[in-house]
Amino acid sequence: MAKEDNADLLLFLRPFTPGIQELTLWLRDFVWELYPECNELIYDNYNALAFGWSPSHTLGDTFCSIAVFNDKYVHLGFYWGSKIPDPEKILLGNGSQYRYIIIKEKKDLPQDYIKKLMADAYAFSVGKAKDLTNAPKGTTITKSISPVKKRPGMMPPKKKK
Repeated sequence: MAKEDNADLLLFLRPFTPGIQELTLWLRDFVWELYPECNELIYDNYNALAFGWSPSHTLGDTFCSIAVFNDKYVHLGFYWGSKIPDPEKILLGNGSQYRYIIIKEKKDLPQDYIKKLMADAYAFSVGKAKDLTNAPKGTTITKSISPVKKRPGMMPPKKKK
């Protein structure tokens, strides 16, 4: 089962504090429980650990994601957030696509409202996906691992002058 396939994710979370690790994994469980047939795509990038859910194995079909940049908070975001209704105006970001909320603690997640946003984001994603007939279902896929990291615990030592 993909939800249990978390060895890479746990490794990539190591540089972060136990509190951020716990919050991130709790958010992951929240999404997996709602969308067990989707695929989790993991990107261990240079500046963030990001992973999202897609009805396919393609980043462009991702509807929801979690990004960890530091030890202070986690982003819960929507890849196509600018395309979904947000009547309560809680989503941050003003670019042409991505929208997110900042989660510092479990109580920061407005669960019912986020479930509605996820449903809208999922419907948008499925509607724009090219072909889902041969897409994997319910898998975890590590898509990229950046060899150089610029985030907590991974900064190279400063050179002495």
